Amino acid sequence: MLLTERRKQFLQKLIDLYQKTNVPVHYETLAKAIGVSKWTAYDMLKELEKLGYLTRDYTVNPGETGRSQIVFLPTAKATSLFEQKRSEAINLEEWHKTKEKILEFLNSLKNCSLSAAVRKVLEEIPKAQIRVAFCAYIIGLFLVYLRKLGGKTEVLIKNLVQNAPTNEMRMTMFVGTVLGSIIQTMNHEIGVEVTELVGRYLKSIADLSHFEKEMLSEFLNEALA
Repeated sequence: MLLTERRKQFLQKLIDLYQKTNVPVHYETLAKAIGVSKWTAYDMLKELEKLGYLTRDYTVNPGETGRSQIVFLPTAKATSLFEQKRSEAINLEEWHKTKEKILEFLNSLKNCSLSAAVRKVLEEIPKAQIRVAFCAYIIGLFLVYLRKLGGKTEVLIKNLVQNAPTNEMRMTMFVGTVLGSIIQTMNHEIGVEVTELVGRYLKSIADLSHFEKEMLSEFLNEALA
């Protein structure tokens, strides 16, 4: 069984959908995105699964308590197939616009209360169209917390992060150290939504290309300045 152009089209679209959310993709979601019937999408995903490009999982159907539904996520074989193409396709001009927009948004929150600022960031996160922008919003969310911590804690975390040896360590350490400080020193409740976002963030960081990690590390440096 070969990876035909049609199969490649379905695989690329599923990877695009998955990379925006890091949530396994249901075949009906893919069907709507491509414009085919759900059964056509399901049959195609089964073929891609046989080729080793997808793996299936099961999630609870929110509309039917106790009923599970089949979802698919790309394997390393699939992501490596499109990694080079995806990295080269990143539009630097668009990213710079997105970055400036996020930085301006975060700057506008400086006079808000912690709860109000957190709520506003959480409202913006679902609007992220690419994975690197999602990661930038998560960094922004924890920047809001860092500002609230203030004082020596803020200075210590900034120094620690800026001296991290790699871009990936810098971005994971930032969220991890801020999260740990919040839990230890603040009375602010960290909800399930935030902890789930942290999990998605860590997964996203690991999946970013080298080029994307460089872009996001630059964003973090600017945000901390």
